[in-house]
Order: sequence, then structure tokens, then C-alpha cells
Amino acid sequence: MRIRPAATIATIAAGTLALTACSGQATSTTENGDASDISIAVVHGWDEGIAVSVLWEAVLEEKGYDVDLEYVDIAPAFTGLAGGDFDVFMDSWLPNTHAAYIDEYGDDITELGVWNREGRNVIAVNADAPIDSLEELADNAELFDNRLVGTDPGAGLTAMTTEKAIPQYGLEDMEFLVSSSPSMLAELDGAMAEGRNIVVTLWQPHWAYSSYELKNLEDPLGAMGGDEDMTSFSREGFADDAPVAAGWLSDFTIDMDTLASLEEHLIVGNETAEYDGRIAEWIADNREWVDSLTSS
Repeated sequence: MRIRPAATIATIAAGTLALTACSGQATSTTENGDASDISIAVVHGWDEGIAVSVLWEAVLEEKGYDVDLEYVDIAPAFTGLAGGDFDVFMDSWLPNTHAAYIDEYGDDITELGVWNREGRNVIAVNADAPIDSLEELADNAELFDNRLVGTDPGAGLTAMTTEKAIPQYGLEDMEFLVSSSPSMLAELDGAMAEGRNIVVTLWQPHWAYSSYELKNLEDPLGAMGGDEDMTSFSREGFADDAPVAAGWLSDFTIDMDTLASLEEHLIVGNETAEYDGRIAEWIADNREWVDSLTSS
């Protein structure tokens, strides 16, 4: 998964000292009695997580909350949540991708709910590439410049590729490039523009499937796992401080078509990573559905 790291550990440590909207520090409440300050950890480059977090930032602010999106890497997202530095993290993939983080921090965080059950980790190629299965990749590695282009080093997708797909399919002689999701997407964009073959680690849902002609390589050994649940977690005590907001987030679900529409509107062609205007437009076009998120 679904990344140019948004912060180093040192930056996170420094930022943590400056956080004022954490557990037990809220100084105001909304009309419904909830603590008004809510911080949401977002992993930069994980577009489905950005999309739903930006959506909920807008939804909650309409209801009188003061929401901060804090862009971090995946490890600080979990450590910050477990330490009470963030209130919510919306983009955990289970049971496989983030299993190690749940094993380590699960006792110190609270599951809010699953908002989509159709996530998938994959290895994908351009649609006209002359292979269809991971079983064919090793024998055709030279067609892809002997490179497998990955995302960020802390991603569960990267670990899954390193620990399972590469050894199971004999891909050890290919160079596995691990950097960030933006770097992977830049490589993908360049290859597609030039008509070159490329193989990348990817995940669904992702707007890349609507922007490029891609196909997922068949995975007969199941190295990339099955369907994943996109799951929201909170710090311990968040539901006590903001029970109404916690209830809304717990009840939240979004189907693939709606998520794809949201992602594409926010992300595709957006070079500035500024979302306020785009999310306002999307909400206006989907007002009835958005209002249903807080109707209970």
C-alpha cells in the first residue's frame, strides 16, 4: 500500500510534544456534548485512507467539531494511536496487511468498525504485458527490466511481497524497489506513457485502475492474501470523550463505487494535495448519502 513518508520518527516525536487535541485535553464540546477536538492520523499516499479521512473531516466540521488530519507514516499512526496522540486512524487493513501492528498495539487501541470488506493487495502489470500470472514473472523478468516497483518500506504490502510473493514465486533475482507510493505511481505513469512493461505492488481500491490499463497478476499460491477489511480504530477512551462521533464512525460503511467516486474526485489530477474545494463539491453532489452518515 497503499508513499513519500510524511514524517520521520524525529519529526513525529517533536510533533507529539506540540499536540493539544489529544486524550483528556479537549477544552470545548459540541452541541451534542462530545469533545469537539478530534485528530485523525492519515498515511500520506494511501489514497483510500485519505479519501475517507478528508470526507469525515468535512462531515464532522459541519457538525461543529474541530478536526485535524495528521499525516504520518504507518508505524507512527499505530504508535501515536496507542499512545493517545491521535484519536482515530481509519485505514487499517485486516486480517493480513496490518496484522503485525495489531499484534503489537491491539491491546492499547479500540476497533471502531469495518467500513469496506473488499480490499485486496496485488501485484499488477500493464494490461498488454505478455504474462498473466506471478508464476510467469521470474522467467520473463527481463521484459520488466528485472525490476519490481514497490511502495514504502513500512507498508504491510511491502512485507507481504518480501516475505511471501518473492520467495514463493522465485523472484529473488529481481530488484525490488521500495520507496513510496508517489514514487511507485510516478514510475507507473512514466512506463504507461512510454508504452513500457512495468510490474508494481498495488492494492484495490485505487484510482490507478481508472487512469491506466492494468491487470492483476494471478496469484495461485495466495501469497498476496485474500480480501481485506478496511477498519477504523481509535485511541482508548475516545468513545467516552466523543460518543456521538464514535458511533457515527462505527456505523460508517462505503461501497466500492462510492469510494471510487470519492477517490477520483479528490485525488486524480490534484497536484496540490489540497482537498477542501474538491470535498465540498463531492459532498454537494452526494448530499443525501453524506447526510445519512450522521442520521442515527
